[in-house]
Amino acid sequence: MKFVICHSGGISSGECALSIANKYGAENVILLNHNINGKIEGKSTKKFKSDIANHLGLDITYANHVDWDIATPVSVCVDAGAWKVKNGQILCTNRLKTAPFQKWMEVNDPNKENVYVYGFDLEEPTRITRRSQIMGIMGYKTAYPMTWVESEIIRISDVGIKKPNVYDVFKHSNCVGCLKAGWQHWYIVFCTRKDLWEEAKIGEDEIGYAIHKDNNGPVYLEDKEELFNNMVLAGVEPTEKIKPQTFWAQAKKKVKMHQSDINDLEQHDKGVCIECMA
Repeated sequence: MKFVICHSGGISSGECALSIANKYGAENVILLNHNINGKIEGKSTKKFKSDIANHLGLDITYANHVDWDIATPVSVCVDAGAWKVKNGQILCTNRLKTAPFQKWMEVNDPNKENVYVYGFDLEEPTRITRRSQIMGIMGYKTAYPMTWVESEIIRISDVGIKKPNVYDVFKHSNCVGCLKAGWQHWYIVFCTRKDLWEEAKIGEDEIGYAIHKDNNGPVYLEDKEELFNNMVLAGVEPTEKIKPQTFWAQAKKKVKMHQSDINDLEQHDKGVCIECMA
């Protein structure tokens, strides 16, 4: 039996690896990763995964999409002609992670002896229940070290490993331009990664449907560009470090104040001084 860490590059997955290795021995750990195109997954995330592996004296085991080095979440969806699979799961997750993961398990754990380790914590009971059920139906066992008592959890700060710098802006170390993320995430993409924004816009055109939708139906990225430009002009910081309700309340206030400032300037602008033209 081995403990297979779903080694995503996030802090929780790294601390799972450290905690399991500390409790059961690094020789009983497999760091299983789905390598992602560097355009989507930053260098600091890849370094973090390597730092964990090096600390434990382990190699990273990969279960990759066949074209992982060029594929993006948008490109695999465009190739399939849809954003989601029939069960409602975002298709890129299935293509880039789930399908390679299931294939790896079938080949490397045919007797279903291993324990699969996830970084969900006590504040994510729904995710834990859902993952346990999905894996249990397939006959696999799971573990969640982030729910252990604190004394059993090894933190990255305990061993001197730095978090990926993606956490300076984002809440998670997910793909930049995550197709499951909301508009706050995509405002950051709009501000910092116009290449991914444009790729996603083209993807919406090619698939013929929007990534996002609200109660009234699909909402295309292009529909948000005027608002996002106004937010940039108003000085709204692109960050996920603020809760969505607070972020949007602050953004609304700043845009309103900025528009008011513009209106005031227009109202009081008398034109060029004639004396200055003399």
